[in-house]
Amino acid sequence: MKRCLQCWSLSLLLCAAGAHAQLYKWVGPDGKVSYSDTPPPSSAKQVETKSVNVGAADGADLPYELAEAVKGNPVTLYTTDNCPACDSGRKLLNARGIPFTEKTVKSNDDIAQLKQVADGDQLPFLMVGRSKQSGFESSAWNNLLTIANYPASSKLPKTYSNPPAKPAAPKTVMSKQEKPAKNDNNTTATPRSEALPPATGNAPPGFRF
Repeated sequence: MKRCLQCWSLSLLLCAAGAHAQLYKWVGPDGKVSYSDTPPPSSAKQVETKSVNVGAADGADLPYELAEAVKGNPVTLYTTDNCPACDSGRKLLNARGIPFTEKTVKSNDDIAQLKQVADGDQLPFLMVGRSKQSGFESSAWNNLLTIANYPASSKLPKTYSNPPAKPAAPKTVMSKQEKPAKNDNNTTATPRSEALPPATGNAPPGFRF
């Protein structure tokens, strides 16, 4: 009878959660901590429940273990065009089911922003919480993700999608006072673009792989 009351109470809790996923954390008889979006077995100890809604813009929810990793160590990937190493890095994150924010490096401002957060200008550049990795190396990337408690295999809901990539240094709209002055010919003076550093190897000007 007591077990039926517990099941009935759990059903009410799930209904109250609405669109939020009810997630469970418990300790098994062997002492192993487990996470699941389904109720734990009756032998489980130290059961904890939590509603999580930190998924994509479409409202997809992340499993508890993955949501905790994202909260504690968010992942940011810096990439650029025509960069096979960047494609490999993105593929690894997607295959492992890692939610991440992608920032593209194409302009001088983007390069300056990259140099502020990285130790150099090598791409791709990965940040997992405060940990950093320049250049793509699958073992090093996987190691950073594992240390940050990301699951070894994808736990992402099928409806999840990462947000679109954005420039590392988003352009800001100039106010009237900041707009360039016009010259005597009534045309707007165009400031000269700072020359990009020479390319290294087959890299686009301004950064290297």
